Amino acid sequence: MPLAEWPQAGLSNGIIQTTLYLPDTSQGYYQGTRFDWSGAFKNLDYKGHRYVDQWFENYNPKTHDAINGPAEEFTPLGYADAKPGDTFVKIGVGLLRKPNDNPYAFATYYDVADYGIWTVKAPKPGQTASSVEFRHELTDAGGYGYQYTKTVRLIKGKPQMVLEHRLKNTGKKTIETSVYDHNFFVLDKQPTGPEIAIRFPFSVKAEGMGFGTIIHAQGNSLTYSRDLAPKENVYSAGLQGFGATPTDYDIRIENLKTGAGVHLTADQPIEKLVFWACHTTSCPEPYIRLKAAPGQEVTWKIAYEYYQNGKP
Repeated sequence: MPLAEWPQAGLSNGIIQTTLYLPDTSQGYYQGTRFDWSGAFKNLDYKGHRYVDQWFENYNPKTHDAINGPAEEFTPLGYADAKPGDTFVKIGVGLLRKPNDNPYAFATYYDVADYGIWTVKAPKPGQTASSVEFRHELTDAGGYGYQYTKTVRLIKGKPQMVLEHRLKNTGKKTIETSVYDHNFFVLDKQPTGPEIAIRFPFSVKAEGMGFGTIIHAQGNSLTYSRDLAPKENVYSAGLQGFGATPTDYDIRIENLKTGAGVHLTADQPIEKLVFWACHTTSCPEPYIRLKAAPGQEVTWKIAYEYYQNGKP
């Protein structure tokens, strides 16, 4: 599909430039059923460095991870109670149909019974603004309902981007879910290896595929002993060492060769911290726990500060 046909919007604050793909059920860049559709980035540039780029080799709009940049996923609502043929909810995606009794699998494409209603406030083609607002509304006959608003905002005069979220429960059932940011950063198209470092404000402990051989937890950092080969992955289902306050949601991903770095913070504590990497991207995945009773609204923010050689 020609790039021009993907609905998109350009943002700039005079310091950071980025382009986001907009939700569209037939022509959207991302049409998978895993990630929130309001998180598909095309690129992000700051001071001659590129932070967001396509990290995967083969593109299909319905592939679960054919998405770039800070992509977020909510854990499903109602999947365990649904029978085959019934529906369940993915916030930011829609009402999906459960095909069988198998456990939920994020890599599976689920048929969409209802896409919900998307409302987007974005600059028109050829224009540029410093923010875009996405709103997704959905009502499920089984009792779930929500109004989810996400604003991607570039902060005036600073090399910062903030993701502002608001989730209002408009249904009859309590919403209990977790949301994580996959952080598909590609720093200057450099390979995953010894030139990439991931830093935390705590002494990190890690177990999993490739840990202790390819990737190492040393003090407050994760470092690599060699470059990852194509199709090679490292993975941990849960890094350890963080506490119960938002101060530990404080993560840096740095390219030691080019000096490009990004600093992640949030106003909520980390519930769980998954880590995954392939030869093009290194992805800390911090989870945030959310609970909203009927009529209740919850809010949260995730901030990104971009820098080079340790300085904005």
